[in-house]
Amino acid sequence: MKVMILGADGYLGWPLSLRLMARGHEVIGVDNFATRKSVKEVGSDSAIPILSMENRVKAAKDIHGYNMKFYRGDITKYGVLHKIIKEEKPDTVVHFAEQRSAPYSMINAKHAAYTMSNNIIGTINLIYAIMDIDPKIHIVKMGTMGEFGTPNFDIPESPFVDVEINGRKDRITTPKFAGSWYHWTKVHDTNNILFANKAWKITTTDIMQGPVYGTRTKEITDKKLHSRFDFDEVWGTVVNRFTVESVLGIPLTAYGAGGQIRGYLSLEDSMEALRLLVENPPESGSYRSANQFVELLSINEIADIIQKAAKKHGIDIGVEHMENPRIEADRHYYNPEIKVLPALGFHPKLKMADLSEQLVKDVMPYKARMNKFRERILPHTNWRRVENAR
Repeated sequence: MKVMILGADGYLGWPLSLRLMARGHEVIGVDNFATRKSVKEVGSDSAIPILSMENRVKAAKDIHGYNMKFYRGDITKYGVLHKIIKEEKPDTVVHFAEQRSAPYSMINAKHAAYTMSNNIIGTINLIYAIMDIDPKIHIVKMGTMGEFGTPNFDIPESPFVDVEINGRKDRITTPKFAGSWYHWTKVHDTNNILFANKAWKITTTDIMQGPVYGTRTKEITDKKLHSRFDFDEVWGTVVNRFTVESVLGIPLTAYGAGGQIRGYLSLEDSMEALRLLVENPPESGSYRSANQFVELLSINEIADIIQKAAKKHGIDIGVEHMENPRIEADRHYYNPEIKVLPALGFHPKLKMADLSEQLVKDVMPYKARMNKFRERILPHTNWRRVENAR
């Protein structure tokens, strides 16, 4: 299978490239390195050093014998994307090429507008390029469980639900109420893809993934193959942030009461889930939604896991609850459905508690590097404060 990965330089894009090449698939990567630039913009960097894309591709060849073709390009420029897809004629396009940080989207008007335009235009361009070149190409689109928010009902995997309003019954899209401009772009992507499927029968897998953590996959066997590991308040997920804080001796920064629950999965489990979705496309012309997570954990539970992992390395660290800069409920009901991936053979065995000690160990050698950016760990982006700077 020939697979094109948009956003191949990213935290998920790079290890997925390795996973698919290990499976014998031909991989074409596309990226404009926007994440590297944006992380530097906020005064941070990956905790674990990563190579340039040119050297990554070379390392994959030297270490594993993988041959990866790479294009530097911005998919918000329709002509660029159309040309690459037309030249390569992939069977599948995996779309990771979006601004992926909720806090980044909430900094001010400029960052909100950039997130909206970058993410939505890129997806629209992809839809139209595929419709023009080959409508049979399978789009694997990365969405987020955050599209749903935290509703007081079980989150279905189906994109549609049956409802009755004022005595009238109908079938509507599953209600969603996102919590940031970034998450709303994902909702808009889903709606746009659903419409494209209705109008033109494009074949799509729309992935609702929870936060991913970890440093390793089966293919990351050398430091030259590492994926990025962001830990600052803008780009780092809570697991990464807690892990780095424990190594630096900073109390774990739990926002609010710490009762916020999300569905988490490791980098290795994410790669295996994505691999299954790529290798097992839905029926041609259909839309498939897949919830992707392994376990439901609260912020307090994650803090406890990281504290115990750090203790095994001789580190005693506390937890500091602080005012939540985000717009979210501290305590809430959360029960999402997951059926598609288990039906494809996805049965993860490791949970966060099993991997946390290794996670702490993997970042410890970079303590001095991380310490240079420690001031970027505490929250600076307040989602309740409006800043109009452009």
